[in-house]
Amino acid sequence: MAAITMAEMWTTVGSTIASFMFVWTIIRQYCPYEVRQFLEKSMHRLRSFLNPYIHVSIDEFMGTRLNRSEAYAAVEAYLSTNSAKSAKRLKLEMEKDSKKIVLTMDEYEKVTDEFQGAEISWVLGTKSSQPMGNGNNSQPERRYYNLTFHKRYREMIAESYLEHVMKKGKEIRVKNRQRKLYTNGARDEYAYPRQPMWSDVPFEDPARFESVAMEAEKKQEIIEDLLTFSQSRDFYARIGKAWKRGYLLYGPPGTGKSTMIAAMANLLNYDVYDLELTAVKDNTELKKLLIEITGKSIIVIEDIDCSLDLTGHRKKKKTEKETEDKNEEEKKENNLKDWEGKGSSKVTLSGLLNFIDGLWSASGGERIIVFTTNYVEKLDPALIRRGRMDKHIELSYCSFEGFKVLAKNYLLVETHPLFDTIDRLMEETKITPADVAEELMRKSPTEDVEKSLSKLIQALEEVKKEAATKKAEEETRVKHQPQ
Repeated sequence: MAAITMAEMWTTVGSTIASFMFVWTIIRQYCPYEVRQFLEKSMHRLRSFLNPYIHVSIDEFMGTRLNRSEAYAAVEAYLSTNSAKSAKRLKLEMEKDSKKIVLTMDEYEKVTDEFQGAEISWVLGTKSSQPMGNGNNSQPERRYYNLTFHKRYREMIAESYLEHVMKKGKEIRVKNRQRKLYTNGARDEYAYPRQPMWSDVPFEDPARFESVAMEAEKKQEIIEDLLTFSQSRDFYARIGKAWKRGYLLYGPPGTGKSTMIAAMANLLNYDVYDLELTAVKDNTELKKLLIEITGKSIIVIEDIDCSLDLTGHRKKKKTEKETEDKNEEEKKENNLKDWEGKGSSKVTLSGLLNFIDGLWSASGGERIIVFTTNYVEKLDPALIRRGRMDKHIELSYCSFEGFKVLAKNYLLVETHPLFDTIDRLMEETKITPADVAEELMRKSPTEDVEKSLSKLIQALEEVKKEAATKKAEEETRVKHQPQ
């Protein structure tokens, strides 16, 4: 009896569905278009009312296919960390910038995420583009992510979860991107197509703080300062100051200033902009270069004491004014020669100061500005005062502690009987880390640790001898000078 009842029930259901389909077919065939649109909208509203889930669509391209959605890219990066763990159908892709292989979810694959007790699902879908109106339907399909969640979590998703996804996704993209080394050069402003302000190559310098020949305490101080800066967005916003910091690296040639910059960039995962001031036409072009510098970057001006006429003090004594006027014509001739040679620049000290901490310097966030010089005493105090160059770092001659860092890197040794001799000689001589590294560099496969250290000892003794000879010559010259 129960079986008969069940059969009758299914017969009734089938008849009802068939009747509905028949009626709907008649409506679609004979009803006016406006009526059909009204009925379809009404059915859609009814389904939406009965369905407790909300759907959010994030398209890959917004408006035209020329501009990829930043939101889509952030979601893609965010889900890449979860899809490899939970998705069953994956596809292998290579990131355009970093050339890094990543696994992403395949089309129509579903992955779930959990946030503050809410279960959220993501699906990667595709949809056909709208026809162009000329009968050509061969437009490529557009991808999109569909986010689904229960309507009771609407406020939390809108206010917290989506912001969390965007933030984490952007962090992952920054971490995985191929960092760049940018430089500027002489440009033809009338060229077509328009030449970019910056040209770039991949930044692949392997320098790390672990390999910098410096005292451990001083090195740790610099690392902590850099990390504190990179994590202080809210602090800088609260005190009303642009999120940037200046570093002055000074010391003799060969003491590791360029290596320090590379280590800073690798520590913070920043791009590097090597600014060549002599190639900048004027202050206006300097501002344009600044505007195009992205965040998370280090702006480097090497050998600032040799860059243009930026080393003189702005406040000069009256007696110096006459000398300055006398040399004006000579400076003009030199500028003309520069123009005929490698190019002329009208960048002024005032323009550079505005570049560092003027209104234009706040056009982007999370930037570090680094000046390097061999002769810090030549620089205008206004250029290197605190607030512009916040931290002054002296990179001097190699110490014994710095030598031990190099010995560990180059020779893989932390102690050796010859270390005592090297320690004594380093206290009596001045030798740069670059010279020490050159002596420790093995010149043949048969060269062992003892031979490399012996070469360094010989070099130190020669430096000591040369210094003593030079000192003796200087004393003799002073002694024979007329009183």
